[in-house]
Amino acid sequence: MSSIELGSTIIDALISMGMRDVVLAPGSRSAALALAADRADRAGVLRLHVRIDERVAAFTALGLAKASGTPVAVITTSGTAVANLAPAAMEAKASGVPLIFLTADRPAHFVGTGASQTADQVGVFGPSVLGVIRLNSDSGRPAAWAAGVHRAVVLAAGYRTRQPGPVQLNVEFAAPMVAELPPPAEWPLLVSPSQPGSVYRADKPLRTVVLVGDATPEEGAAARRLAESVGAPLLAEPTSNARGGGCAIAGYRNLLDGIGKEIERVVVFGHPTLTRPVATLIKRSDIELIAVSPRAAWHDPGHRAVVVADSVEFPEQDESWLARWRAADAADVGEGFTQRHVAHAVLSALDAGADLVIGSSSIIRAADVIPVSDNAPLVYANRGVAGIDGTVATATGIALADARPTTVLVGDLTLQHDLGALVRPTLEPWPGLRVVVADDDGGSIFHTLEQGAPEYAGSFERVFGTPQGLDLVAVATSMGWHAVRVADQASLEAALASDADFIVAAVRRPEL
Repeated sequence: MSSIELGSTIIDALISMGMRDVVLAPGSRSAALALAADRADRAGVLRLHVRIDERVAAFTALGLAKASGTPVAVITTSGTAVANLAPAAMEAKASGVPLIFLTADRPAHFVGTGASQTADQVGVFGPSVLGVIRLNSDSGRPAAWAAGVHRAVVLAAGYRTRQPGPVQLNVEFAAPMVAELPPPAEWPLLVSPSQPGSVYRADKPLRTVVLVGDATPEEGAAARRLAESVGAPLLAEPTSNARGGGCAIAGYRNLLDGIGKEIERVVVFGHPTLTRPVATLIKRSDIELIAVSPRAAWHDPGHRAVVVADSVEFPEQDESWLARWRAADAADVGEGFTQRHVAHAVLSALDAGADLVIGSSSIIRAADVIPVSDNAPLVYANRGVAGIDGTVATATGIALADARPTTVLVGDLTLQHDLGALVRPTLEPWPGLRVVVADDDGGSIFHTLEQGAPEYAGSFERVFGTPQGLDLVAVATSMGWHAVRVADQASLEAALASDADFIVAAVRRPEL
């Protein structure tokens, strides 16, 4: 057999399993995969997205899979290229996002010999992937290769396990890597998914809140329906996709040390990790904690869950319980021009027909205390492990997946961690993407943590604040963006209503 046959079989098998998007970071050892993917793209049976940076490619794929809910493959060459996928792998594993890392490799007998661009890359992601499947151009035949691809897709999608995530498909290609492609072939496999359906009925009448962390639009909608059906306070993070309606309490985190002490039951959806008051709540020993999850795994960092269920029902709440929460809720954006003002202006400028991707630092916490909206966009973030890298690339993938106007809202350091994603390849489709940067020249989130205390002031700016003094408007302009700088609310609102696609809002460091 040959490398070109193996590459063709892999791409054909992915298509047969329903894959519609592949992201390629070009290289030599992956040439057979690249040629087969390009042929499929030209035939209109696959969308190929090319990015020169492997980390950008991986996060773009993460966004595509996050928005579409279907597996997406990333193709890389061998060597250090593979290691650049690791940050996205960690996020995908924690968030349950289905990715296939198609890592091209040298034949195994070259490992450890000093051969060029060769490393021991089998299992390089460790526990950050659900599994590793190996294929070799000198071993097996097309049916066996396709079967390996089938297993990778089924595992990544969580069809049988109800636990989607990333899978490494490591492929050893022997020379020659290129030749004439064989005709396309079909390699179908019908997989019967493991379907949820159980309902837990919590009959005991307890004062209950519905807490929603980072969640898919479907999970967020289910959480909101549940809260509204029984009149329970809805404590929803910005990326919960549940933050709206008459039960949503915008300033909930500031109330947990008051009326929150009366909570007797917490029903948790999604991944709530945003603030310390919430972390304290779900660790309390005096509450009944019910975790609702559509997957085999669930979030319970305090080890307090007494029930894990696909869905839950509980008694209608006394009207006074919600009324007291609503009376105490006083979320506002405050004075001056801070990240809260930027977050509020951006959310106010978007509606349910748009997407918003928020960076996982202080800006998302600013969005967590502003008034709720009943016409909010779909909101995404990389909250699995809450890293700030890859945010713009993720937003690009989301916008490519659902073809909706997409805004990415980040801080200045988050943007600098993903400057490569601002490059718009001239031969690639580019989505309707707008970038808004809340620029306070440094890591403002640390002001709100222990290291922001006065006794650390002498060291703070250098090792925590880390101002970079970068002119982000000039950077974006050099990459072809229509970039503007604003310094007040009126100018920001005007910029959001203009055709500017890169807005830098100079803000003071907030008190969160």
